[in-house]
Amino acid sequence: MEPSIVRFPGRGTVRPRRVALFVTCLVDVFFPEVGAAAVRLLRRFGIEPEFPEAQTCCGQPAFNAGFHRDARAVARTFLDVFEPFEAVVAPSGSCASMVHEHFPGLFSGDGALRERVAGLANRTYELSQFLTEVLCVESTGARFPHSVTYHDSCHSLRSMGVKDGPRRLLRAVEGLDLRELVDSEVCCGFGGTFSVKFPEISAAMAEDKIARIEATGAEFVAATDSSCLMHVGGALARRGSRVRTIHLAEILACGVESR
Repeated sequence: MEPSIVRFPGRGTVRPRRVALFVTCLVDVFFPEVGAAAVRLLRRFGIEPEFPEAQTCCGQPAFNAGFHRDARAVARTFLDVFEPFEAVVAPSGSCASMVHEHFPGLFSGDGALRERVAGLANRTYELSQFLTEVLCVESTGARFPHSVTYHDSCHSLRSMGVKDGPRRLLRAVEGLDLRELVDSEVCCGFGGTFSVKFPEISAAMAEDKIARIEATGAEFVAATDSSCLMHVGGALARRGSRVRTIHLAEILACGVESR
């Protein structure tokens, strides 16, 4: 299928007609409220997302563990499931970046498949990126009367180039007090398998992160990835902190009704 949306097209691009929600493993199993918020947001702006039930993982755990053959099999399933859509939206910069950054390389030995995968990667978006760069959203109409600080998830920032969009959307939320986080771009220490292989380093990085979060005096810390929030949330809970974690989509959908 010839992609009708080009990655990072700038403002005013043609709206995609068929949009799929790639819900991701963590959202599906642990944070379904994030998926529900993503659906409300997309509907708010006239997009009726489709949910292909055959979808599985993006393959990132296998890829990061060095099992590239297994990751390729998962990527092929992803291609089969999502190729018919003009855009694929995920409430996760990490999973979107796996598709965008690593999928084409998994098929480097098969030119035809690599071209198809690259086309799909070019129309796979992190949720806030899709809102700001494709739908040109300035405000979601949300209301969230709390102080919030924002953590730049590694893959959203470094692989997908998502930085200013989430902050613009947060500043537009009624009643929200956005407090900038010092060293917001520094990793929280999760890193998927990194936290399993190097638990002491991972925990120390989380402690540094939550110290900076608490220094803002914010009630909530938001991010684009449930994985980061799970890791940071665990560290906050162990410290007995009053700061709560919340996915960006949940804030942007707060009080928002679908059109």
